[in-house]
Amino acid sequence: MAPEVRTIVNLKPYREALALPGLRSLLLVAVLARIPLTATGVTLTFYVVQDLGRGYAAAGLVGAAITVGAAIGGPLLGRLVDRRGLRPVLVLTGVAEAVFWSTAPSLPYLLLLPAAFVAGSLALPIFSVVRQSVAALVPEQRRRPAYALDSMSVELSFMVGPALAVALVTAISARTTLYLVGAGIVAAGIAFWLLNPPTGGVPDASAPPRRVPRHEWVTPRLLAVLAVSLAATLVLGGTDVAVVAVLRESGEAGWTGAVLAIWAVASLVGGFAYGAVHRPFSPLALMAALSLCTIPVGLGGSHWWLLCLAMIPAGALCAPTIAATSDAVSRLAPAEARGEAMGLHGSAVTVGIAVGAPLAGAVIDASAPAWGFAVTGAIGALVALAVLPLELRRRRATTAVPTEPERELAPATTN
Repeated sequence: MAPEVRTIVNLKPYREALALPGLRSLLLVAVLARIPLTATGVTLTFYVVQDLGRGYAAAGLVGAAITVGAAIGGPLLGRLVDRRGLRPVLVLTGVAEAVFWSTAPSLPYLLLLPAAFVAGSLALPIFSVVRQSVAALVPEQRRRPAYALDSMSVELSFMVGPALAVALVTAISARTTLYLVGAGIVAAGIAFWLLNPPTGGVPDASAPPRRVPRHEWVTPRLLAVLAVSLAATLVLGGTDVAVVAVLRESGEAGWTGAVLAIWAVASLVGGFAYGAVHRPFSPLALMAALSLCTIPVGLGGSHWWLLCLAMIPAGALCAPTIAATSDAVSRLAPAEARGEAMGLHGSAVTVGIAVGAPLAGAVIDASAPAWGFAVTGAIGALVALAVLPLELRRRRATTAVPTEPERELAPATTN
């Protein structure tokens, strides 16, 4: 049994990836830098509700303003990284973050909304920069475990950041927590400025970067990967809301943290397995499986422990799906445009979460909490079905043996 387990889950890919110069320090700085970024939504919600005396809808508008700004600004900042390098962008966004978080606690609500939009559009691009740097540091054949490690680090940040923000708000105040979150974000920007990981966009500051026309890399296949990314995070955003609603209806809201923790741990385990197994899995197949596993989760809502068990299969597919989409984008975009491509990927991820949560909420309000899982999962499955014909047509039209990037999105087949 032991030899069989070793052949299924192999640690060698992780050892080889972490042995590459610069990757270990990049991932370590990334997990710490993302913690304050993951705390922004919770902190702003508490501030708007408690300190400004507004409702949760008003707090949601502030979060939506940051999200829309980030979705618009992400690709633009990525393009700037491609053309000017990382450090100028970090200076620009670091100053913008410092201005916003130092003034936000004193802004009235009507000024906080547009300020949040501007701050979102100039937000520190840590998530996309890390993925871009992974592609620059790691050869193609070793990127899968590297992106799996990155996805697991994101899960760790989301496990720590919001919980730490709630603890600080409870122990001190929401206003003071805003300052602390802002200081953490600025510190993250300084850390990345000092680390200055390679991005692949500007190898030599004295030489003008090669311009790659968008039509050469914004292909139907890349758009399909972005659609898969958006659908995956739509399912995740809807699941987050549906969990809370199901537990509240069953009178077990106190177990919400435990259920979400099990979901996150399952994602970590799945991400680890994805990077260690010998056979790669396509993002399309992973997203389809994630969606199908999410549809019946609400059936376990009668007891919190049943809900935990029901969420494990879908949870185990979260990190692998995001890692696979990041890997696919890194292969489909040229190095000279990878920053913009990763910015588009980040926008797709952001929009998916932003749409999934209110969509699930609307479905739950109109029907029952269990339908929040079913509807968002069904939408993900429909997106997979919509993308599948494109891939099948491409495979039929391909006469040569496909390269690794060409195989990345297509579903795996067995003989």
